[in-house]
Order: sequence, then structure tokens, then C-alpha cells
Amino acid sequence: MASTAVNPADYQLQLDEKAERIQNIFADFETPELEVFASPAEHYRMRAEFRVWHEGEDLYYAMFNQATREKYRVDQFPAASRLINDLMPLIIDALKPVQALRHKLFQVDFLSTLSGEILVSLLYHRQLDEAWEAEAKALKQRLNDEGFNLNLIGRARKQKIVLDQEHVIEKLKVHDRVLTYKQVENSFTQPNGEVAQKMLEWAVDCTQESEGDLLELYCGNGNFSLALAQNFERVLATELAKPSVDSAQFNIAINNIDNVQIIRMSAEDFTDAMEGKREFRRLKDQNVDLQSYNCNTIFVDPPRSGMDEGTCRMVQGYERIMYISCNPDTLKENLAILSETHNITRFALFDQFPYTHHMEAGVLLERK
Repeated sequence: MASTAVNPADYQLQLDEKAERIQNIFADFETPELEVFASPAEHYRMRAEFRVWHEGEDLYYAMFNQATREKYRVDQFPAASRLINDLMPLIIDALKPVQALRHKLFQVDFLSTLSGEILVSLLYHRQLDEAWEAEAKALKQRLNDEGFNLNLIGRARKQKIVLDQEHVIEKLKVHDRVLTYKQVENSFTQPNGEVAQKMLEWAVDCTQESEGDLLELYCGNGNFSLALAQNFERVLATELAKPSVDSAQFNIAINNIDNVQIIRMSAEDFTDAMEGKREFRRLKDQNVDLQSYNCNTIFVDPPRSGMDEGTCRMVQGYERIMYISCNPDTLKENLAILSETHNITRFALFDQFPYTHHMEAGVLLERK
């Protein structure tokens, strides 16, 4: 199927097939009724990347069929947000007649938000000069005069020019609260804004009436940490990527949340610290006393590779485990360990990636 093949009439059928497939994957486990969270049938992706094709004087976006690797022209992209679709033709039409902007341009990346902000990155196979910067500033001003809330970035080998910021500010509604998030270019963010809100609400619902503190591994920009803070006395969260940690600190401050602490560590290092195998100066420098935390609940949102066995064994030490997974296969492997000590009490499918085989799952486990 081509990447642009979005057919709203088929949406419910593909969602039903995913629900059946994920239940089959976990058929060997005792799971409660699957909770299914649908996506909008179109205009759901907050991010999109396009190659740029040059044919004589013409310039257009291109994508590649994943099966055949054949190139095809893309003028509109129904999977992407309306904001991206509105801006796509305006950007390409503005680039065509301006040599300083089009010369050796090979890719355009869009990062949009539900809040109305958008960031466009132009990628080049050449070094950018003052002429590029002058034309890019004029383009940015013209589009903002037309009503867009737009920032531009130019990228080339070992070069990055930012006009005027390299992030967008997203606002996500979680039940009756609106949370503000800084999302940085080239850093991980949830691609489907509407489903991201549903995931946060589900996580908040699962942890109602919690006692003690929350430990979160792989916290990213604090996406879940901030939403869950209301249900716990304190939240201690770890993340390795520095841009994500910096964004998380910004997000804590802008949302006036005072019971979340982020530390920059890998899950594996944190496991060693919790078990007393090693001491880490960064914990002392941040005055983090692990023994002072009363963490009954742990939240994990690992990469596609899932958790290593050591981390799984550490996670088993908590009364409740909330696990968000972007890979059902590694989730299944991890659950083989976790289900030795815990029962699955909530089970959810989040359709982050409609019309693809990808599935995002949520599991709540409670000690037997």
C-alpha cells in the first residue's frame, strides 16, 4: 500500500483487524477485555518527511513505495495534519522560483501541532550562505503574514540555521486539564496528537487513587510524567537523550508542576543504582536520594527493542507496572517475565499508525 493510501471508509475495518491481531498475539496470557482507542481516519500525523525531486524547472515532493521502492509524486498527504497539507503547496511554490532556496534541496520535514504551531526543516546537499538566510527569512515572514505560526530551519552537513526557534509548543487536553509541551525538531514525540491525548487519559485513569510515588523509565520530554503527576506524591523519571531531558525540564516549569524530578540516566544504569551495584555522581549532584522514594508504581515506555532481562527483573519489584509498547513482539517477550509475578488488569490498543501494521499497546499489571 502506498504511504498516501488513506481511505476513511476502510478505517474501522483496519482497526478491527488490528484489535483481532493483537488479541491473537497475547492469547497465551490472561488479559481483560481489550480497550480500543481509535485515531481520526485522516489528518492524524503531526509529522511528515518528504524527499524533494527536481525535474527541470519543476520541483515537487516525493515518497517511495515501501514494497517496490518506486518514487511517486506527493502534492497532498491525507495522513498528515491539515496544517501540514495547507502549508505543503505554499512552501513548494515559494521555493521553485528562488535559486538560493531550491539549489540542492533534497528533503523537507514538517513538525506540526494541535495548538497551531508548525516547524519546517529544509535539508540541503550544500553549505548554506547569507543569500539562503535572507531568502529564508523573507519566506518565513511572508507565510506568517498569511496567518501561519511558522518557524524555519536550514540544515546541511555540519550546519544548522534556525529561524527563530527549533521547537514547537504543543498543548494536549487530558480530561479537564491542558498540558503544554515543548517538542524539539529531531527529538521523539508522539506522532498522532489525538491518540496521544487518549493515551495520557488512559494512563491517568489507570493510576487513579494511587499511593506513594511513581518511577518512570524512558520518560522522553516528560509526556506521561506531567500528566501522571497529579496521581502521585512524587514522580522520579529517567531519560538518556539530552534534548529530551532539556525539554522535560522546560515542560515541568511551564506547567507549574513541582513534584516531578527528571534524571539523565539509562534504564540499565538506573537499575544498577537502585540495586546499589554502583554509585552515580549525577544523582549526588542533583540531590537525588533514591531511598527517600516510596515507589509502588513503575511506568515504562521502552524503545522497540523492549526491556532487557535485568530491567524486567527490576520492574518486577513494583506493585503496579504500567507498560506502553510500540512493538507487541517485544512486549510479549517482556510479559513472559512480568506475568510470573503480576496479573494483567488493563489492556489497550492505541491506533497511533492507521493503515499500517504498527500497533501501540498499553498494559497495566498488578502484583499477584
